[in-house]
Amino acid sequence: MLKKTLLIGLAAGLAAALVSVYGAEQGRKPAAVDPAKLPPVSTKTGVTYTTDIKPILDKSCARCHGAERPKCRLRLDNLEGILKGSEHGKVIESGNSAKSVLVVAAAHAGDPEIFMPPPRNKAGIGPLSKDQVGLIRAWIDQGAK
Repeated sequence: MLKKTLLIGLAAGLAAALVSVYGAEQGRKPAAVDPAKLPPVSTKTGVTYTTDIKPILDKSCARCHGAERPKCRLRLDNLEGILKGSEHGKVIESGNSAKSVLVVAAAHAGDPEIFMPPPRNKAGIGPLSKDQVGLIRAWIDQGAK
């Protein structure tokens, strides 16, 4: 009886610890990434969401982050969704692309767990080019409009 009670207590403690760690992992912010490891900011001026950024995100991101069941409740198919962010918080820091989760994830910099699109995704979508990430950086640095 004591052995059974100890096993149940141990199992419950382990389950609680796992739930706690899993919850922390899901809501964690990615570690800061050295800006030198990110693609350079595009020199293009007057970058807008509609003209420059939406076509990139529609091609590479909207399949999983669009109107139908957006992963992590993140919508990348409209400006309002990007500015709102995900269930874990904001994905862009307007005026500071180097600290924007969207840029770090799209550049495949830092923690591989947040790389977007994921390296082995079901849709076979490849990573964004350095020029595309640089354009997204310019858009964010110019105020994300």
